[in-house]
Amino acid sequence: MERTMASSSVLGEIGFWVDRTPVHEAARRGEILQLQELIANGACVNLVTYDSITPLHEASLRGQTQCVQMLLAAGAQVDARNIDGSTPLCDACASGSIDCVKVLLSHGAKVNPPLYTASPLHEACMNGSAECVRLLIDVGANLEAHDCHFGTPLHVACAREHLDCVKILLNAGANVNAAKLHETALHHAAKVKNADLVEMLVEFGGNVYARDNRERSLPTTPGGAARPPSAVSLSTKRL
Repeated sequence: MERTMASSSVLGEIGFWVDRTPVHEAARRGEILQLQELIANGACVNLVTYDSITPLHEASLRGQTQCVQMLLAAGAQVDARNIDGSTPLCDACASGSIDCVKVLLSHGAKVNPPLYTASPLHEACMNGSAECVRLLIDVGANLEAHDCHFGTPLHVACAREHLDCVKILLNAGANVNAAKLHETALHHAAKVKNADLVEMLVEFGGNVYARDNRERSLPTTPGGAARPPSAVSLSTKRL
């Protein structure tokens, strides 16, 4: 890929917005005719900024489906990575655009790109897009993909209180007791004090005796003994 030259600005030579090309801007804004003209005049669709962001990243993050289609037809690299490692599919899931997700997948986007950070499924769960979550799972998304900051997609969905996404993940077989630094999804549900979420996790086998990274079990009686599942729901409702 070619890199664009950053123009001088008060932000310095490297940073957001100092090196966007007209192709990036047209893709970001959904300006179909301008993008079409730029491509017809020979503009490169795989130029990257110093943040390694391509026009396809821009269009995907804004849910600009027509621009995504146009860029891919012109040869845009479907699995290009930005400086954080995210692919256009990750960005489309972050935007919640099911149409963009479908287009990218139809052009061979990897549903499980080798990442140490958020996968497309993580991004869909973070956004709360149940439709995207369901589609990704249908095409083979890894339910136990682990993000070094957020844990599994189930951790993310619970932390954001997206019950629809949580239910889809659990019904698909996500490990309800998967741990991130010893914290399970149930710990996240207890932290956000969501009784419905707690009950759902317990129904799917959430371990109420699991301890977090500080060796705390949630919730506990004043004497420290773990409460039975029925008490977990009741105590959370009172929080």
